[in-house]
Parts: sequence; C-alpha cells; structure tokens
Amino acid sequence: HVQLVESGGGSVQAGESLRLSCAVSGYSYFQECLGWFRQVPGKEREGVASAYSGGGGTYYADSVKGRFTISLANGASTVLLQMNDLKPEDTATYYCAAAPKNGPSDCTFLGWKYEYNHWGRGTQVTVS
Repeated sequence: HVQLVESGGGSVQAGESLRLSCAVSGYSYFQECLGWFRQVPGKEREGVASAYSGGGGTYYADSVKGRFTISLANGASTVLLQMNDLKPEDTATYYCAAAPKNGPSDCTFLGWKYEYNHWGRGTQVTVS
C-alpha cells in the first residue's frame, strides 16, 4: 500500500521560506519520478518540481526556478521542497506524487496526468 504524506505547510509573509517534506512508504518501484505539484481552487493542478529517484537531474516550473529546490533523502523515501523568497502567487495546496518509470528520466511534467499515479493528500501553503 503506497502512501505519500506531506508536511511542513503553513502561513508566511512574502519573502520568507518554508520547507515541505513528503514521506513515501510502501513503494515497490525502484525507479520513479517524485514530484511536487500545487493547486489553487478553480485552477488546474500544476507541476512545481520533480526529481528522479535514481539521482541526476531535477526539473522545475519556470515560475519557481531559482527559488525552490527539490531534494531526495533517505534513499528517496523522503522528498523535500525548499521554498525561498515566497510570493503571494505561491499560495496553494501542495501535493507530493510519484510516477513509476522503466529507466532514467528527466522527469519533465509532459504527460504528468497519465504518469503520476500515487498522490498525497496535500499541505496548504499561504503567503501574504
């Protein structure tokens, strides 16, 4: 039974930082993309940052490049998202998700709706 549990959300002022954490358990794949997504009510969910479990490159949405950093810890069983210089437009519910892969991947968000099949319940980030 795969579980992804997010934590670390909260309310901050613009310019401040937050670190989100996602605990991944019950995962039987050894090659996957692990990503962070966000969604605002009434808008489509969007990819924020992703990383390949086997190491290598990371991928970021243009809106967060230079401010957010994704990293993996504990053998990819923990997915971290360091968010710096937060802006009001970063306000959203943030979700952690996993997409199994057959090999190394750039983990872009192309086709994410069909690939990410395990999701956490989300954590709220509010920037004022």
